[in-house]
Amino acid sequence: MAFLFVALGGALGSMLRYFLSLVIPKAAGFPWPTFVANVCGCLFIGLFSGLFFKCGSLSPNLKLFLVTGFCGGFTTFSTFANENLALLQSGKIGLFAVYAIASFAVGVAACAGGFYLMKN
Repeated sequence: MAFLFVALGGALGSMLRYFLSLVIPKAAGFPWPTFVANVCGCLFIGLFSGLFFKCGSLSPNLKLFLVTGFCGGFTTFSTFANENLALLQSGKIGLFAVYAIASFAVGVAACAGGFYLMKN
C-alpha cells in the first residue's frame, strides 16, 4: 500500500513539474522552470517536514504521499536540500560540505560523461 501512496504523490509532482515547464518561459537561456521547481520543491519539503515534526500523529502514508511521492516526483533537489539540512542540524558540518560539493561535482560530471558516451 505504501508504494501506492508514493506513486500517486509522484504522479502529481511530476505533472506539476511538467506544467511549470509549459507555463514558465526560459528567459535569456536561464532554465527558469527547473529553478522554480527546485526552489518550490525545497519550500514544499521544508513545510511538509516541519508539519510532520510538529504534528507527530499524522499518517505515515500522508508523509509518503507528500514528502517521498509528491516532492520526489516534483524535484529530487528538494530531497537533496532536506538531507543537507539534516546534516547541518545534526552538527555534521564536514559531512554536509562533502555531500553537497561531491553531489554537485560528481552529478555534473556523471551527466557530462553520460552525454558524451551517448553522443559518440
